[in-house]
Parts: sequence; structure tokens; C-alpha cells
Amino acid sequence: MLMGKEQDWLDRMIGKIKAKMEWVSEKSKHKIPYTTYNGTHDDRNAENPSCTATDGINWWTNGFWGGMMWLMYHETGNVKYREIAGVSEALMDRCFQEYYGLHHDVGFMWLLTSVANYKVTGNPESCKRALHAANLLAGRFNVAGEFIRAWNEVDGHDTRGWAIIDCMLNLPLLYWATEETTDPRFKQIAMKHADTAMAAFVRPDGSVNHIVEFDPFQGGVVKTHGGQGYGEGSSWTRGQAWGLYGFMLSYIHTGKQEYLDTAKRIGHYFMANIPADGVIPVDFRQPEQPKLEDDTAAVIAACGLIETARAVPPLEKPVYLERALKLMKAVDARSNWLENSDAIVQKGSAAYHAPYHHYPIIYGDYYLMEAVFKLKGNDLNLW
Repeated sequence: MLMGKEQDWLDRMIGKIKAKMEWVSEKSKHKIPYTTYNGTHDDRNAENPSCTATDGINWWTNGFWGGMMWLMYHETGNVKYREIAGVSEALMDRCFQEYYGLHHDVGFMWLLTSVANYKVTGNPESCKRALHAANLLAGRFNVAGEFIRAWNEVDGHDTRGWAIIDCMLNLPLLYWATEETTDPRFKQIAMKHADTAMAAFVRPDGSVNHIVEFDPFQGGVVKTHGGQGYGEGSSWTRGQAWGLYGFMLSYIHTGKQEYLDTAKRIGHYFMANIPADGVIPVDFRQPEQPKLEDDTAAVIAACGLIETARAVPPLEKPVYLERALKLMKAVDARSNWLENSDAIVQKGSAAYHAPYHHYPIIYGDYYLMEAVFKLKGNDLNLW
């Protein structure tokens, strides 16, 4: 896919990833990391007394470490990565037992662990886990509004009618479930949600809402919320990336042209707003100061742009690949490839109004690795 200097850069990236994961995987092999403290991965296993029931074993990012290990196993063939991936998958069985901490992000959690395991090894227990998660996700579908409910109650707010753009990345769990069982209801629910998201989340200019509140009894949009972006009507960049990549994945699973068109519309909005230095802000419509940044949005968007390049005619491909490379090179220059941090991507931001910014978040490393292996043409297609 790449040539000359671009291929040289890609080869160096792959070498740096392999070198970093060789020792980080050993150091964190019994953990489910989310971020780092003083350079060391934390552990979201709820048996760790520093974690609560909601941000421990049920935390929505708990599949990404396992996903990183499956990417490494696919790339290297080293069995240790497969074994480490199995640790977090087994630990997350407790989520099913506790039940109440789960919401729509079961897709993020079990696509990258159990579905990955089943795809690679044929493990029947992994298939069972993934189908259980798919049924939980399908059970959150609101028939009146034709959307998948996002979260459970949030800080006392009634969220029965809330859906979020992030859920586009959970839908592949439903597509997989139909492909595995031949039961069409999973895919039907996924497409109904995607159709609703096209109409209610994506604005004419290609920007997206983060949260849309529907009437859970009658259907229809009640209002939108700024969510993790700067405010209502703003443009949270990670949400843009979820929309871009998510609609591309729905197109890949269904072949529905409108999904590709929507992904391109979101992608063109994103590309038009990439700063000259390639460093992505937390929100494209945030004030100039403070200058809050989010490299995780950049690597997720890069994955979406690479998939868009694969789907469009040859003459259009460079438009998307060049922007993806610009994003990836900017993140590479700001990342930590040394042994003083367990994380690679250092500049993550969970939300604009969060108290902390510019710290490692595990999905930054996952999507950086996924994008690199996509560029190589050796991606595992975990979605």
C-alpha cells in the first residue's frame, strides 16, 4: 500500500511496536490496563481495591488490552500474546455474573477478546461468551425509537432514551452474531440503530452529535447533549472518529451504500479540520485556549480513513491515505517508545470538561497498532 519513505516509516513503526510490546506484555500480563500512573499500567480488575464496581471489571475499555495481544499474536505468531489475551477474557466472566455494571459497550469488551479468540482459535467457550454479550446488546434495543440505549443511569439522570455515537463501534458484535448463528435479528437491530444514527447524529456538514436523547416511549428526538465534547452543537473529535470508523464498519458488514456515503461525509469534515501540525484537539469547535488535545481521536480516525481508502475507487484512495498518514506521523512524534512508560500514546483526553487531560488511555495504543497493521495489510479485522 505504501512506497519509499512512507514504507520506511511504516517498517520503523512496526519495529518500535514489536520492541515495546515485547517487554510491556510481560510486565502487564496479569492486568487489564486503562491508563498509567507514574508510567506503570493500572489494573481495572475489580478485585483491585483501588477500583470500584463501575470503573473496575465492568469498565468499557477492558477489551482493548486483550485486543492488543491478539494483534501481536497475529503479527508475530508468538504464543505468549495469545496466552496473555486469555487472561482478561477469563477475568471478564465476572461481568456476566454481576450484570448490573454492563451497558452497550459490551461490543468493545467482547469483540476484542472473545470474538477475536473464536476467530483465531475456534474456542467454543469464547463463542459462547461473545453470543451472550451480543444478546445483552440486542436486549438494549428500543423498539419505539429504533436505537440502542447507551448507558444505565448516569449521576441520577434518566438515560432510558439516550444513545451515543460511540455505539457505532459496538454494532459489529451484532453483525458477527448474525454471521455466526444465521439469526437475522442481530443484524436487523444493528442496521436499525445505524439508520437512526445517520438521521439523528450526523449533521449536514458531516459533524456529529455525541448524545441524542430520544423519547423512550414514543420515539423521536427530544434533544441533543454535548456529552464529552465542548458543548451542545460542538464537534467532539473522538465522536467524529467513532462516526467515521463506525459507519465504515457497518458498510463493510452490510454493503449498504448510504453507510459508506455517511462515513465519507464525516471523514471529509474531519479531514477539513485537521490542523497544519496534524495534532487533533479534543473538540473541533473548542476555544483556542486552553489548547486541549486528543491523540486517541487521531488514531481512531486514521483507522476509519484507511478503511475508506480501501472502499473507494483507486483515484480517490490517496485523499484518505495521505490524511491518515499525517495523523499517524503526528502521533508517532508525540509517543513514548522508551521503557519509562508502559503506554505508547501519551496524549489522550477522555472528555473536554474532564479534570485531567493529556494522559495515556489504552485504546490509544490499540488503535495506533491497528492502524499500523492496516497500513501493512496484515490487520486481523477484529471488528
